[in-house]
Amino acid sequence: RSPQAGMAAEDEAELSLLECRVCFEPYGPDGQRRPLNLPCGHVLCRGCVEALAGADRRRLECPFCRRRCGPTETSDCRPLLQLLELLSPAGGGLASALSRSGGGAAAAPAGLGLRLCLGGWGSLVNPTGVAACPGSGRLAVAHDGKKRIHVFEPSGFCLRRFGERGDANNDIKYPLDVAVTSDGHVVVTDGGDCSVKAFDFEGRGVLAVREGFCLPWGLDATPKSEIILTDSEAGALYRLAADFQRGELKKCQMIRSRLVSPRAVAVCQTSGAVVVIEHLKARGPSKGSTRVKIFSAEMDLIGQVDSFGLNLVFPSRIYATAVAFDKEGRVIVTDVCSQAVICLGKPEEFPIFNPLISHGLSYPVGLTYIANDSLVVLDSGDHSIKVYSST
Repeated sequence: RSPQAGMAAEDEAELSLLECRVCFEPYGPDGQRRPLNLPCGHVLCRGCVEALAGADRRRLECPFCRRRCGPTETSDCRPLLQLLELLSPAGGGLASALSRSGGGAAAAPAGLGLRLCLGGWGSLVNPTGVAACPGSGRLAVAHDGKKRIHVFEPSGFCLRRFGERGDANNDIKYPLDVAVTSDGHVVVTDGGDCSVKAFDFEGRGVLAVREGFCLPWGLDATPKSEIILTDSEAGALYRLAADFQRGELKKCQMIRSRLVSPRAVAVCQTSGAVVVIEHLKARGPSKGSTRVKIFSAEMDLIGQVDSFGLNLVFPSRIYATAVAFDKEGRVIVTDVCSQAVICLGKPEEFPIFNPLISHGLSYPVGLTYIANDSLVVLDSGDHSIKVYSST
């Protein structure tokens, strides 16, 4: 097959992602064309959901897997809505988005290859966060399913699922991010009741912290099993210390304020530096922009760059959604505009621009490293976890 035919096929695949697979009409942000998730993970437009539910609007059957559900059990498909926003005229349009990602023709740098792909439609629903256990290399993923947390072995086997969706004290209403401490506890930010909840690796709830948070969002664990977390609405950064074995909160201290909608956060396991992604408000019709800030272990600002500054070294609009440190202390971010993973360098050389992965991602929203230095990317666009390693 010719290279042109291959590129055309990939472009067609990207376009088909944006249309309902029942009526084949393009999705839209509002009305009958708005994309909705069924509980099984398949996506239909609102018009098809209502048509399948019939006049009584009580039950419908998924046309793909035949699972039955009620119309009230559907939810907005956030990745597709975000993708539609990116591809709107304000976001640059489909042609611009395809050209930014190289029309599907770009390839990952030599030596870094996709080793494993987990999840997918129905297995994960709108995943929002991923974290690795420092000791075992197991991956904890937060998503919008009935069991909010899935734990995967490094081999890809799903070891367990826990974190019920519900209204009990330790149930998870709306997970935003997840972290795993060095002693093996899974910690989740819950936007549903503005809390931070901790579980042991068997899935038993051990602690729920609801003190003073407006909207806890991103979090990461330090080598001492403390938690660094952002409060997006309060514009603050917190350090949380707890005895997770006993389920006792020791201290929850604000360590930085006056941030602008901080979300993703990561802690360097060697230097203790902290990197935060701020989401800046839009000026005019644009979507807004992001800013990456790096703080020392003592919480002094040592580097920052925003979307405009990155645009000076890379001719494309960049919107960062997730961040991590590699083992050398370099800052790594995901960019949903170019559908890429980018290395911004160490704090002392910040920022450089080195694309690590530029092909095969739809809407990357999570990032972490596992023990063998494999790079793990959470792709909310196709509800999957992608593990890249040196070849």
